[in-house]
Amino acid sequence: MPSLRRILALAAVSGAALALAAPAQADRIRNPTAVFAGLDKITGRIISFEVAIDETVQFGALQITPRVCWTRPPTEAPQTTSFTEVDEVTFNNEYRRIFTGWMYASSPGLHGVEHAIYDVWLTDCKGGTELVVDPKEPEAAPPPLTPEQRRPARPAQQTPAPNQRIDVAPPQGVPVQPRQTPSQRFFPTNPAPGRDPAGSN
Repeated sequence: MPSLRRILALAAVSGAALALAAPAQADRIRNPTAVFAGLDKITGRIISFEVAIDETVQFGALQITPRVCWTRPPTEAPQTTSFTEVDEVTFNNEYRRIFTGWMYASSPGLHGVEHAIYDVWLTDCKGGTELVVDPKEPEAAPPPLTPEQRRPARPAQQTPAPNQRIDVAPPQGVPVQPRQTPSQRFFPTNPAPGRDPAGSN
């Protein structure tokens, strides 16, 4: 009759072998709706609004378009992320891309949008039921560096010519063409009836 230690050792070895051979569990949940919060620094109002994936809404002078919104299953560590594009609409009706990247609900200050008047950050993702399984494969080792790549590059010296103008700060953002008309508009400085979170109409 096998001893208890032997049974436990065999169970541990077989469990480790199964864990290595089994495919990875679902890592992410794709959500159809992203939830953002926006701050108007003039009035101090914070508005929460929901945006469907690939839908554009306007918050003040900013147009927000989430491209994807991910959450984690309840069995994993919580992490809510969204890849979002934010355009600023100027007084001349010009559009400038001021943010393109990932937003993290757990760290709103890490990649939130900071504007002179408006701040926007991700708070949640909603409605997701589609589990996306990412296979876990070992990463390939990077190729070895050549001798030219090992040498540090020398910084180019930039000496302005006499009487030459130097631009100190370029304008923020990249000019873009508007892609679509916003489906909803939120103007927290002049709220519309029923849209004011403070309740004053």
